[in-house]
Amino acid sequence: MSRSFDVVVFEGDGIGPEITAPTLDILRRVSEKSAYELVFNTLPAGANLYAKTGESLPATSLEAARNADAILLSAMGLLNIRKPDGTEISPQLDLRSELDLFAGVRPVRITPGLKTPLKLEEGKTVDFVLIRESTEGLFYSRGNGEVNQDEARETLVITRKTSEKLFKFAFNLARQRQSAGQGEGRVTCVDKANVFRAFAFFRDIFNGEARHYPELIADHAYVDATALWMVQKPWFFDVMVTENMFGDILSDLGAGLMGGLGVAPSADIGENHAVFQPCHGSVPDIAGLGIANPFAMILSATMMLDWLGIRHEQPELVRDGGLLRDAVDRVIASGRSTTRDLGGSSTTADAAAAVLQAFEGAI
Repeated sequence: MSRSFDVVVFEGDGIGPEITAPTLDILRRVSEKSAYELVFNTLPAGANLYAKTGESLPATSLEAARNADAILLSAMGLLNIRKPDGTEISPQLDLRSELDLFAGVRPVRITPGLKTPLKLEEGKTVDFVLIRESTEGLFYSRGNGEVNQDEARETLVITRKTSEKLFKFAFNLARQRQSAGQGEGRVTCVDKANVFRAFAFFRDIFNGEARHYPELIADHAYVDATALWMVQKPWFFDVMVTENMFGDILSDLGAGLMGGLGVAPSADIGENHAVFQPCHGSVPDIAGLGIANPFAMILSATMMLDWLGIRHEQPELVRDGGLLRDAVDRVIASGRSTTRDLGGSSTTADAAAAVLQAFEGAI
């Protein structure tokens, strides 16, 4: 008897619906050939909804997300639609806080065919994961900063409870990657502990958690040095873990190493829930043209399959996630059926169709 998984889908704004539709089509085809079923429930959220109703994440949408097995979220937000305080509409941040999605997972892989700006040393492989704490840090006071005519203040918060969960997640991921032959079992804590007491506190919690994983390597790097090393020697990293704002910035640097946000997937994971979404924005200037790159959305879906498979002990989901990821890699490596941001001229539909064909050719 096949296992059924309920997936809430938020199509988002701008190019969101255009990259969501082919991704869902691929997932349906993938699940048809396996012993599980994915049931999609598309719900309203986003900047366009806010402009119409004054709500960016309705209570009914949040409740459905809370009860779902997983959440697949596309690009959210529009530059010209903002709250009264001037900030953008970002229901994805609301989901992180409401569902306690403390671990923001941002893989960085330079695969054959990617137009990386780096000149890689021969034999060096770039394959690491940045884990960004997603509920605290400098984002903690989002929407509640203090502003007057003379000054503005935002409050950074780091708690032991969340940091311990974050570091456990990071060390366990490094252990999994080492077992799979993907990394050397290294976890790097990225902070600014030489200047700020909050980050010295963060580092101290990291060191305490590291003692439970003596078989792994635990080291540290200041965030400014990390930005330098990500360009000079990105193959050094395996798993890095950091505060929310630092992770926000470094994850875009990681996407730049891969050649752009169009191939940058992500996940925000908690103890009971997870959201999967591309790192890029809604790119409204190309919305409706059918030329958006669907690869980051598809790769985010592969992360969803991995997470569901591991969480529910369903190895076929993990297998399909890996096969689908390999299919995207092969399409990129071929240099054909890629969108213009990757140097090609394919449409969104053609790029997604090439991925599905590569997947079906491998099974």
